[in-house]
Amino acid sequence: MKIGKQFNALTYSEYLQLIERYEKFTDFNTLGLFRSIVEASKLSLEQKLKLRKLAIDTFPKAFDFLQVKGPLTYFRVNTLGEVLTIADERQAWETIRYNQQAILKCKKLKHRNFGIYGRHNCGYDTCPIKGVMFKQPSLSAASMYFHSDKDDYAAQTKAEMRKKDRKAQRQLVAQNLDSE
Repeated sequence: MKIGKQFNALTYSEYLQLIERYEKFTDFNTLGLFRSIVEASKLSLEQKLKLRKLAIDTFPKAFDFLQVKGPLTYFRVNTLGEVLTIADERQAWETIRYNQQAILKCKKLKHRNFGIYGRHNCGYDTCPIKGVMFKQPSLSAASMYFHSDKDDYAAQTKAEMRKKDRKAQRQLVAQNLDSE
């Protein structure tokens, strides 16, 4: 059975029925549900807040993973109806980044090619490679970066510098022995 409508075009009662019988629908999408709660124009703020609570209670794992899959949607759903200062917003994003790292560590995912991180998104609408999928270590990929990540390029450069230093030191010692 298919829904047949866009999520953000549903009324409050239709949302309730949809969440109640979500297993019956083949095209049900939890990410679309959470995004539509924020974008729905037919709903009042009170109805959106009730739907958010119901959706989070019904799909707790999907809501938690939404931090990794679609952090902007997670942020908008989580702060629905709140007035945030710049400091509050920064703190919320820092919490999301920390939770992303914890979720990835818990799930033992070695790659980050899913959600918004699987495609190139530099922010420019005129970019010729916008939306193109890349492998994760690529410089062109819109990658998720944590401060605890190891920078392989810097480690390789450091190793090469140390190798040159050792070689120069050996040559200096050999020159000193030859001159004596």
